[in-house]
Amino acid sequence: MTATGPQGQGQGQGLSSHPGLLAAGAAGCVSAICALWAMRGLPLGTGIFWLASFPLFAAGLGFGAASAAVAGLLALLLVAISAGGFGAIVYLVLFGAPAPLLVAAAQWSGQWSGPGGGRIGLSLPLALLGLWPLAVLFGATVVLADDGGLEGALRETLTLSLARLGLPAPEALVDTLVRVKAGAIGFWGAVALLANAGAAIAFLSRRGLLPVPKPDWTAVRLPNWYPLLPGAAFGLFLAAPEGGDLVALSALLVLLVPLFLQGLAGVHRRLQGRQGRRPMLVAFYLALVLFLQVIGPGLVALGLYDQFQRRQAPRQS
Repeated sequence: MTATGPQGQGQGQGLSSHPGLLAAGAAGCVSAICALWAMRGLPLGTGIFWLASFPLFAAGLGFGAASAAVAGLLALLLVAISAGGFGAIVYLVLFGAPAPLLVAAAQWSGQWSGPGGGRIGLSLPLALLGLWPLAVLFGATVVLADDGGLEGALRETLTLSLARLGLPAPEALVDTLVRVKAGAIGFWGAVALLANAGAAIAFLSRRGLLPVPKPDWTAVRLPNWYPLLPGAAFGLFLAAPEGGDLVALSALLVLLVPLFLQGLAGVHRRLQGRQGRRPMLVAFYLALVLFLQVIGPGLVALGLYDQFQRRQAPRQS
């Protein structure tokens, strides 16, 4: 049965007049399902888990940062009810907080004022892909200070993970993995956020739901002050005592991620308009996966080169 009369009409108009709220509700439910799918150990859970930020980006880029924030809060509540406090913290750190924050930064830096007004700013959001993991790293260091420290927590987690996989856990291997574990988490978290944001932009653009022009991410450039941060982290790493440089090294690694992504954008930009562009990109990404330790520093260097060589920031940066 449908509502009739002035009261029923008012209720229908109330729902239809808040599309951003409806989008936030739907996005929050879908995002929570993606996270809980993995937390419950269901098939394909790992892959689906990293898609949890896509609905938040879709709601935020389509209807504003407030929609992304409401969606994130709703999903956080659902995850807390179903998976407990630890699951809620994991969701908040990886998706619930950074996705709305990135949308707000894109909206603010692009002077996004509504449909057709402004653009999607990319410079500040790219910087936040390094600053947010850094904040989480420092927060975890403070919280875990009385429980063996960050190094102790990472060591225990890695030892348990290797034991569950039935793999040996020699001390030398554990020491090596502990040193790069925090940086690796920050790297993959940033890549997942960037990929989901790009997918949300493409999804909305194809359906005519993106209220501003689609950005050219290959022209992105970090803020001029950003390279000072990894430089300072590198200095702290060199000054840290032997055996006590885990936090400094982790901070350096997460702060290098935006420069790595800027170098990746530079590769795409240099291949624009070339014949055989797609096969070349496929070969490049295959080599990147196989030789990340070699190509990764090269992309960071390319990001730094583009940062200082291109003095004038492009319009879409």
